[in-house]
Amino acid sequence: MALMSPALEREEWRAVAEAGDTAVPLWMRRLSLLAAVLAVGAAATATLTFAEVARGALVGPAALLLAALSVLAAVASLVARRVHAGLSSRVDLLAHALDASPNAHLILAPRGATAYANAAFQALFPDGEGGAFAKIERRLAGDSEARAEFRRLRDEAMGHGHAHGRLALHYGSSVTAWFSLSINSLPGRPGYSLWSFEDVTARHEMEQVIRDEQMKLADFLDNAPTGFYSVDAEGRFLFVNQALADWLGTSPGELVEGRARLSDFLAGEGAPEGPPHAPFASTGTGSERGDVILRGRQGRVVHASITQTVVQTDEGLRTRSVVRDLTPEREWEEALRQSRRRFQRFFADAPVGVALLDRDGRFSEANRALGGLFGVAPGNLIGRRLVEFLPEADARDVARRLAAVSEGSGPTVTPIEVRLTGARERSATVFVSRLDDPDEAKGGLILHFIDNTERRSLETQFAQSQKMQAVGQLAGGVAHDFNNLLTAMIGFCDLLLLRFRPGDPSFADIMQIKQNANRAANLVRQLLAFSRQQTLQPRILSITDVLVELSHLLRRLIGENIELKVVHGRDLGVVKVDQGQLEQVIINLAVNARDAMAAGGSLTIRTSNATTTAPIRRGLEVMPPGDYVLIEVTDTGIGIPKEHLERIFEPFFSTKEVGSGTGLGLSTVYGIVRQTGGFVLVESEPGHGATFQIYLPRHQASDAAAQRVDSGETSSGDLTGAGTVLLVEDEDPVRLFSARALRNKGYRVIEAKSGEAALELITEGKEHIDLLVTDVVMPKMDGPALIRRVRQIHPDLKVIFISGYTEDSFRKRLDADSEIHFLPKPFSLKQLAGKVKEVMLEEESV
Repeated sequence: MALMSPALEREEWRAVAEAGDTAVPLWMRRLSLLAAVLAVGAAATATLTFAEVARGALVGPAALLLAALSVLAAVASLVARRVHAGLSSRVDLLAHALDASPNAHLILAPRGATAYANAAFQALFPDGEGGAFAKIERRLAGDSEARAEFRRLRDEAMGHGHAHGRLALHYGSSVTAWFSLSINSLPGRPGYSLWSFEDVTARHEMEQVIRDEQMKLADFLDNAPTGFYSVDAEGRFLFVNQALADWLGTSPGELVEGRARLSDFLAGEGAPEGPPHAPFASTGTGSERGDVILRGRQGRVVHASITQTVVQTDEGLRTRSVVRDLTPEREWEEALRQSRRRFQRFFADAPVGVALLDRDGRFSEANRALGGLFGVAPGNLIGRRLVEFLPEADARDVARRLAAVSEGSGPTVTPIEVRLTGARERSATVFVSRLDDPDEAKGGLILHFIDNTERRSLETQFAQSQKMQAVGQLAGGVAHDFNNLLTAMIGFCDLLLLRFRPGDPSFADIMQIKQNANRAANLVRQLLAFSRQQTLQPRILSITDVLVELSHLLRRLIGENIELKVVHGRDLGVVKVDQGQLEQVIINLAVNARDAMAAGGSLTIRTSNATTTAPIRRGLEVMPPGDYVLIEVTDTGIGIPKEHLERIFEPFFSTKEVGSGTGLGLSTVYGIVRQTGGFVLVESEPGHGATFQIYLPRHQASDAAAQRVDSGETSSGDLTGAGTVLLVEDEDPVRLFSARALRNKGYRVIEAKSGEAALELITEGKEHIDLLVTDVVMPKMDGPALIRRVRQIHPDLKVIFISGYTEDSFRKRLDADSEIHFLPKPFSLKQLAGKVKEVMLEEESV
């Protein structure tokens, strides 16, 4: 047995030494040194045993000294081990704290070597070849500005010991994250530095939004049709927007930087003497308004109304002023005065209705324009009261306002909005003024009528079209995404059905999934029809044939308590429409009629030829003259109130109880018919039912049957084929289903996730491609762009586009390329295989 304990392990003392002078206290280093010395001494006498001492080999003071030395070495070793354990615990705690930080931290040793990198840094810059700088620069590839900023921060940190900036790190082709990078040298450790990365993407985006909004506000102020300015107490311009500078014949920079004064542009006589900062007499703070005349540097005179607020700031008095150009109003007033002087000369031929009323409110004179507005000859108006031509609800209020003007208690010129009764309801703005003529014993009123019926109609149409367009764009975008999902759902259901027999329980479950997916596809088609963006497959059809096939379904749909009558027109013309969409229109109208006849009734569908020689106007719709096929759907229900007639085609508008309808039925009808080129007119009276008239353009063709569009199904049930198909689709589920479906039918399929990848395959020329099937909407290079590039290499290559958008949305971008076919999403396995075989057989026949 050894007399002395073993020496301290070298690795532990090396870890303590590597911690550096700043990491280990002086007393600890001395204790370590002592333990090392003692350990060496103990090791030198390690062969001496207690047996030798007992035999007397080593006695006296030497034996005692050796024993003491061994004991001290053991104690020093124990103390050093505990100190090392505590230091390791502190280092381990610090490492865990840095790993728990959400920010990425990196400690670099001299010459760029990595001393430590926490978990967040490893996740931000995954393992790869090279050191930390190489990992970081890989995230900056392709961004010269980011690389330059990174090198600047690195050089600044090396020169000054610290640096701070912002970097854009790139992940993939479209993901960019912004990080705040702080670099600080470690005190007492020359060459060591701490690099901290904080994710500031959200802050960066918010700052960008704020900058954009500030630019929009500045652009709005500069380009507003109203002038804005601010001057100091001396009247010098501090701010001028572009509109006011244009009126003054200069630029905002010249006014502000040239220290121009407001008083330099004031003109006119008799203007009050005010302080330099304002054109008014007031000298205090507050708000005030006044009219002035401004004269620009090119001599232009502007009659202006100035509203200003004077405030006291730390820099002194400041104004916030708004200038409105009154020049058009002044010119209009001058023109009005001249027209009054020449009233008798221009009265009869005035383009607006003009009338003179006596004090009893009867017409004493009226011009031709007024007679046309009222729908009678001007002479027949003389002696009749104005209120006779107004609705009872408006007559009393108009009479009161006319009396106020006549008696002088009202304004001199009063505009009044009135509705006129007659064969067609019209509206007009009436300008009423007193006829103050000293030669007239009784005086009276002069009225100018301006017909604004058309303007009101256009305003309503414009508001309706904006609403339809906004919701339509939203519906179209949602429908496109749903079509991709539904294509994958329906397709994989078809693939599963190939593996199960109809008697298998799983077969029924899969059929339920597919049927519900088809129902969702019908809802998507409704959204697209409502937004007029659905994919149509028009064919030359006979409306009679469509109604015969549809009548059985309609009878089951409307119920037994409603009688269905279908009256077919003789020698009915043909139309070119999408049969499925036309059936959807008739079904929606039938369901609407059924809901209006809860107690039963009669639903009549009548067809006929219709030829119009003049435009037909019904509400907001104006149908041009032409040849049409008319479908009338008439019910005996409760009818539609007059106030709802103008809104029935609005999206989500419904008079049904909550939960009884979506409000998309009639808007879908409107969208389908208008996209087909037809018109929908409606007539209804509460309690007497409603009639919807659908006018579809009559198709002119010598042999309509020869022009029918093929449905896309092959004549035989065999959908197998051979050849190489390049399938380009960025949606993985759609691409996987389509590739498997075509491979099951015998085709060799090459897949590409993007237009760039497909173009590279075609350019290499290693594969002979018989058919290209590509999605339309893809990141970077979309379908039409891909086809334009492919046509330069293979001008005769057959192409099938697949898309959830309409065919019209990309056809106009392909220069009338006739060699391109279209398959709308969502499609089934059978539809995809049928379309591919149809195109491949067409290629073989050529």
